[in-house]
Amino acid sequence: MNPCNKTSLYADVTTRIIAELEEGRLPWVQPWSAEHLSTPLGLPKNAATGRAYSGINILILWDAAAENIRSTQRWLTYRQAQALGGSVRKGEKGVTVCYADRFTPKAEIERAAEAGEDPQQIAFLKRFSVFNIDQCDGLPKELTASPAPLPEREIIPNAEAVIAATGADIRIGGANAFYNPAHDFIAIPPQQAFFEQINFYRTAFHELSHWTGHKSRLDREFTGQFGSKSYAREELVAELSAAFICASLGIRPTVRHADYIGAWLEVLREDEKGIFRAASLASKAADLLAKHNLHAACRSKACQFSNPTSQTP
Repeated sequence: MNPCNKTSLYADVTTRIIAELEEGRLPWVQPWSAEHLSTPLGLPKNAATGRAYSGINILILWDAAAENIRSTQRWLTYRQAQALGGSVRKGEKGVTVCYADRFTPKAEIERAAEAGEDPQQIAFLKRFSVFNIDQCDGLPKELTASPAPLPEREIIPNAEAVIAATGADIRIGGANAFYNPAHDFIAIPPQQAFFEQINFYRTAFHELSHWTGHKSRLDREFTGQFGSKSYAREELVAELSAAFICASLGIRPTVRHADYIGAWLEVLREDEKGIFRAASLASKAADLLAKHNLHAACRSKACQFSNPTSQTP
């Protein structure tokens, strides 16, 4: 991994996403459109470590998978492919992703020690190239096998479990979907009211993503009025988070939530780091919802072990 020009990387990614929005496409749902059905659902993962990519890297890799109609969402570095006994085919081009972190220079540690102060960390951003499994040869078969798709328009038990595990006050009924931060509740129309019922889940996760921003959770800003930039930023976070959650559960929604494209464009044109911040906040929101589900599953298992009469179906 070589150090990169942060300004260039922010500008490169933001310019590409702005171009997609100007064409009326949403980069975070494009892999699911009819012309890209051969690209499977799911969050991009590192095939060697099994770790899911997060933040802006999800959007970068989704876009690359859709553009090249990849058959998998699994990626590797050149060295990881070699370490697994495979290789990247000659002539294949990698996709640039980024890694952000902080470090404390030795000179700063020494300066702070002399001054009796806390050392200041410096943010850095690195870029490196990854290759899709489709671009490699000789990898173990377990890495190249494709997961079986879920039946179309099925009630998704895993999605129901995630929603229930949050414990959120969700009120089913009415004709509008929204999150009320003042009273900390979500309203969603009944699933039967959706033209395509699968979109109930996308909408539920969109509103639950807003729910994660409550001051008692991730404490995001909800002060903006409809049409304001802060309102558009929060909508972008919820839109991305819902897309991330749906992908992780294998849900293929058709709703696009495109009402805010104009506002998003204004935000991104003004701040080239805006999409990076939104994607990072969206990953945190999606992770919080996943943790609720994990904790609920652990509690359920603990109850089974503590109750000798319980049976596993």
